[in-house]
Amino acid sequence: MESLFTKKYSSNNFFLLAGPCAIEGRDLAFSIAEKIVKITDKLEIPLIFKGSYRKANRTKADSFTGIGDEKALKILGDIGKTFNISTVTDIHETYEAALAAEYVDVLQIPAFLCRQTELLAAAAKTGKAVNIKKGQFMSGASMGFAVEKVLQENPDANVMLTERGNSFGYSDLVVDYRNIIDMKKFDVPVIMDCTHSLQRPNQTSGVTGGSPELIGTIAKAAIAVGADGLFIETHPDPANAKSDGANMLHLDNLEALLEELVRIRKAISV
Repeated sequence: MESLFTKKYSSNNFFLLAGPCAIEGRDLAFSIAEKIVKITDKLEIPLIFKGSYRKANRTKADSFTGIGDEKALKILGDIGKTFNISTVTDIHETYEAALAAEYVDVLQIPAFLCRQTELLAAAAKTGKAVNIKKGQFMSGASMGFAVEKVLQENPDANVMLTERGNSFGYSDLVVDYRNIIDMKKFDVPVIMDCTHSLQRPNQTSGVTGGSPELIGTIAKAAIAVGADGLFIETHPDPANAKSDGANMLHLDNLEALLEELVRIRKAISV
């Protein structure tokens, strides 16, 4: 993993974590990956393909959670091998770290779990890179303790931090870009989650809402502020996606957005 991750992060461009919210099936995941790889290769954007093998945090008991852990993880592993790219997925409990590490290159800690010491330690022990999402209830400055927990367990660990907004009232989020600046002080790559930061959680319908029309706005501001990477969930048919369709970017709109973001990155790098 070290060579792949180091190579990708050393690129002069921002890097991208992108893919569907959840692995819904092999054919769909591969078709999404193929299109993203084609776009990112063209634009020379280092890619880490994202897909949740299981959705553990759902509003309703009957919400889609996955197609089976090992089945979904194998799909992620096969995508990584087929396209020679890194892959990332979420883990939710300590035992999942070793399981997911058999298939993916980056273990992602969900925002709600970013303070879970044993979960962070379990991820670190695998030797995989660890992406920690900032809790909606935390400041960027406070995320240094999460980084410390990983490095205490594995001093050589590759750690990333992801900004995904802060709770604003009962059913909305707001992005404070000072968090990106504060988290960069920990000398780790800092990522902007451009889709989850636009969620409208805790809706009375039991289905999380969102504002996907603002994905470009969030992404452009993040690049201008100095984010090292972007996290964008994308799907060819968000309206019929089995998870988080309300805040995913339509796959057809990804290339144009990334082209614009590359221009912004080049402009601020002059």
